[in-house]
Amino acid sequence: MNIKQSIESREHPFGTWISVGHPTIAEAAAQLDIDFVLLDMEHTTMDLETIESMVRAVDAAPGATDAIVRVPWNDPVRLKRAVDIGMAGVMVPMIDTPEEARELVRAIRYPPDGIRGIAGSRATRYGRNFEEYVTTANGSILTVAQIETELGLENAKEIAEVEGIDALFVGPADLSGALGHFAEWDSPEFVDALNAVIEAGKEADVPVGTLAVNADEIPDRVEQGFDFLIAGKDVSLLMGGINDAVDRYNASLENSLTLND
Repeated sequence: MNIKQSIESREHPFGTWISVGHPTIAEAAAQLDIDFVLLDMEHTTMDLETIESMVRAVDAAPGATDAIVRVPWNDPVRLKRAVDIGMAGVMVPMIDTPEEARELVRAIRYPPDGIRGIAGSRATRYGRNFEEYVTTANGSILTVAQIETELGLENAKEIAEVEGIDALFVGPADLSGALGHFAEWDSPEFVDALNAVIEAGKEADVPVGTLAVNADEIPDRVEQGFDFLIAGKDVSLLMGGINDAVDRYNASLENSLTLND
């Protein structure tokens, strides 16, 4: 079962966030027991060549982990170049209206359903299954719209109802900032906003996911009713692991010195 099917079937898939632009990170993460990795182009320096190498690394790793790419913006030129790489899905930031959601869907679908240009790319195995891919690709790419603003929150149900939008994803940092409660993850206003997006997804029968900024949040987000989660980011997880090792080392030294006094 690929990530699109898993999300649509409410199998509660779990992923992690990758912001370091190196195939080793993607390949190593893909070998773990996770369903997908999110490769972030919005807030990183990754270019398409880097993303292509990272998608290859995920595909080559043992297991069934899929790659989803967050593009920088809802731009049909950026989107068509990204999906030509052949990843399993795309996530698009700052989708505020149903019209923007429809533009997103059209950008990654071939005519007559959309405006995606036709080319012999990696997605078509460099032309080896060109005709088959073009005739079956529409609707096969997981399409995730991010809800990150007050306007997006207001229109969440209508966005979810757009044909071709497979899931909503709450961007916690941007949405909390837009509400005037940046990083106040337990504030009533932010929690109410999360619940509103979850309810909008239920009404539209569309799954909703979010990012658990740290692992301690996972139980709360699961209990809240999210259909899928991304937990942690590569850099923060690395720094957290190093900090833990430093703390353990310092504690061991202190214990050793105390015993030897």
